[in-house]
Amino acid sequence: MVPSSLLLLLSILGVPGLSNPGPLEDVVIDRYYIPKICLREVQMGDFIRYHYNGTFKDGKKFDSSYDRGATVAGVVGVGRLITGMDRGLQGMCVNERRHLIVPPHLGYGSIGVAGLIPPDATLYFDVIMLDIWNKDDKLQITTLSKPEHCNRTVESSDFVRYHYNGTLLDGTPFDSSYSKGSTYDTYVGSGWLIKGMDQGLLGMCAGEKRSIIIPPFLAYGEKGYGTVIPPQASLVFSVLLVDFHNPKDGVFLEHLEVPASCKRRAVTGDFVRYHYNGTLMDGTLFDSSYSRNQTYDTYIGKGYIIPGMDQGLQGVCMGEKRRVVVPPHLAYGENGAGDKIPGSAVLTFDVHIIDFHNPSDPVEVETVYRPEGCNLTTRDRDFIRYHYNCSLLDGTKLFSSHDYEKPQEVTLGTSKVIEGLNSGLLNMCVGERRVLIIPPHLGHGESGARGVPGSAVLRFEVELISMEEGVPEGYLFIWHGEPPANLYEEMDLNKDGEIPADEFSTFIKTQVAEGKGRLMPSSDPEKVIADMFRNQDRNQDGKVTAEELKLKSDEDQEKIHEEL
Repeated sequence: MVPSSLLLLLSILGVPGLSNPGPLEDVVIDRYYIPKICLREVQMGDFIRYHYNGTFKDGKKFDSSYDRGATVAGVVGVGRLITGMDRGLQGMCVNERRHLIVPPHLGYGSIGVAGLIPPDATLYFDVIMLDIWNKDDKLQITTLSKPEHCNRTVESSDFVRYHYNGTLLDGTPFDSSYSKGSTYDTYVGSGWLIKGMDQGLLGMCAGEKRSIIIPPFLAYGEKGYGTVIPPQASLVFSVLLVDFHNPKDGVFLEHLEVPASCKRRAVTGDFVRYHYNGTLMDGTLFDSSYSRNQTYDTYIGKGYIIPGMDQGLQGVCMGEKRRVVVPPHLAYGENGAGDKIPGSAVLTFDVHIIDFHNPSDPVEVETVYRPEGCNLTTRDRDFIRYHYNCSLLDGTKLFSSHDYEKPQEVTLGTSKVIEGLNSGLLNMCVGERRVLIIPPHLGHGESGARGVPGSAVLRFEVELISMEEGVPEGYLFIWHGEPPANLYEEMDLNKDGEIPADEFSTFIKTQVAEGKGRLMPSSDPEKVIADMFRNQDRNQDGKVTAEELKLKSDEDQEKIHEEL
């Protein structure tokens, strides 16, 4: 019994018997290489591109597309090829290789081709299929990957930046943006691209990857392009859309986190301190204030930063987190910036507002508690004791008097504390509690201080523990009434005509104890009295004479700074 496979071979060869084969009746096809993936097979009416070598039975070559350096393009099944080739090419896949044996009656018959193919010649072809398409083909788009979130897709007139690898249908590469180290940047739908790419990019998300197969009539058609794209070539583009925008775009804002309480929003002229991460639309980080461990500090609305950020920071709250998407015409434009921001790049800033202020801001005072029946309040030159907690507006703790054994002590109006704190401690009652918001020009300014960032707005929680009434500036002691008419005689307790330090101290303490005068308040009254004595002992001999002793009012007339 003859095996069925052999019978099939015999029917193909048209052999009437096993021992004496006669002339071939049909094309003999040997599919000696078939690709693992075959998306499409050649059918009647398809346009194809292929390479071949044509030989006779003895191996002598009569024709070769390779020798001409150009593929063959044509239509299958419409009589433009010899019948044997029309039949032998049908069903082929791209990159498939076949050996074809074409009998004379399906080749050039009894006539042959003068000087090339003799009459009744059997022809042998070695063929590789490179391209298949049909005039009814449409663009073939396959989405390879797509971001989970896609708020917007490419539309006609958008400006796109994308990477691509371009190959022919058989996989031969002809171009790649990656090899150039830069994206391809262009408008969509404006005729700057081949029609197939104009259509294939529509509807893409930033970060999306697509495979786009473009038939020749939507690509470079009959002319091809240079030496890299043959005529009638289908093109395959693997595309990664990096970013896109429209020239009419404004800044896009996304409010990621807004504090429940927002008493004030930033406006033009405010000075803002904020942290940010700056990324390209594909997520590539190009800058971060966090990496420098320092906020970015600037005025908004005055042109100190890119226009998109000037707009994007308007209306922010203290502590707000906001995403600001800036199109290139409001960022760094066609030129980009440095080696990290390409030309025409859309920028995304994730911003965290630490604080902001205006140079005209006063100290903001909020009274949390004020005792009833408060008649005596603090004034400049008063000596006070108070507790405080100091923090940044984002809650970062800086300093606290509770970390020490006793409250903070200061004489108001003596430039011993920052101006804003001094102002906020005025007109307080003992026991009163306040919250003070101090702008940097009334705090530690642009330079900051140890532990305090430059241009930081400070928040103080203060409580007044005690106060002592002060004395005017330039005085260490003042009389509550008129001083004694014979001051020197009364101060000279032992009447020996001179006043040593112990007599001076005893006299002053007696005046204070009897309510006739008061010292400049201080945590160390002895030091204040010692300073008074030293100022009166003009020749520094350890005693004060009648000639040396002078009242402050008398010395003011002489433009000499003294105490009594």
